[in-house]
Amino acid sequence: MRNFNARPGSTRGVWLIISAAVFWGTVGPTTQTLYALTATNALSIGFFRLAFALPLLALACWRLFGRRSLALPRRDLLLIVGLGALVALYQVLYFAAIARAGVAIAALVTLCLAPVIVALVSAGVLRERLTRPTLLALGLALLGTALLIDLRTARDGSALLVGVLLALGSAAGYALITLFGRALAGRCHPLQTTTLGFATASALLLPFALGTGFVVSYPATGWGLLVYLGCVPTALAYALFLRGMHTTSATAASTITLLEPLTATLLAVVLFHERLGPWGVVGGALLLGAVAVLARQGQADRAGE
Repeated sequence: MRNFNARPGSTRGVWLIISAAVFWGTVGPTTQTLYALTATNALSIGFFRLAFALPLLALACWRLFGRRSLALPRRDLLLIVGLGALVALYQVLYFAAIARAGVAIAALVTLCLAPVIVALVSAGVLRERLTRPTLLALGLALLGTALLIDLRTARDGSALLVGVLLALGSAAGYALITLFGRALAGRCHPLQTTTLGFATASALLLPFALGTGFVVSYPATGWGLLVYLGCVPTALAYALFLRGMHTTSATAASTITLLEPLTATLLAVVLFHERLGPWGVVGGALLLGAVAVLARQGQADRAGE
């Protein structure tokens, strides 16, 4: 079978995942804007996000592989189907958490717990060694994310509790997506994994969306935002992420993606004029420091080859 791995230890994978994380950082503000524009729901947004991404991914996959796009071992196809189911679960839970608890709380719970879950599972299942730089980066990223988000903005009541529980499920789903992507890295091209996985996710979401008030009425701005969600932080970002996973450990990749809440906060400051307090500045610096530690580790590994 063709091996799609790049050179081990290369920092290219780190930068690809950084790019994906920055694009993903725009999902929360975009989704919140959609909720403000129309009475939509998580299943509808999730379906349209995947539906707009699929044509781009399928075209790119066909141009690269043609009829061989589906020529994968049964084990890999089953893993991709599982990844697609997790994508559907993760994003619907995340969008629902945003609606009930807000972007800040949803991002804090989902993106802080996910790397912890990945680190624990990777050590026990994938037998990845938890190096000191990786543990340092993980600690910096978790602390930075906690400082970045002001919990005093949390909503009260049962809606917040439900939102936190949804975010917990989203964190588990995202962690499993990372591990599935790592298992497929090197055996499948990222376009194959992303295209087939998203086709599975959209097929699973459609009947649920139709049965729970499928929203198809959006203003022109809303449709534009849905197209953006499908093309940039979905089709492009997931392809970059899965490609970066070829040379990046699951724990490091999940830690880098904590740049998502940093991006979301900076967008809130620039676009919505929200204030970033001193602790938020410190938190952002810690997140960037975590990525710098991982990038330096990658350079050291490459130099030691």
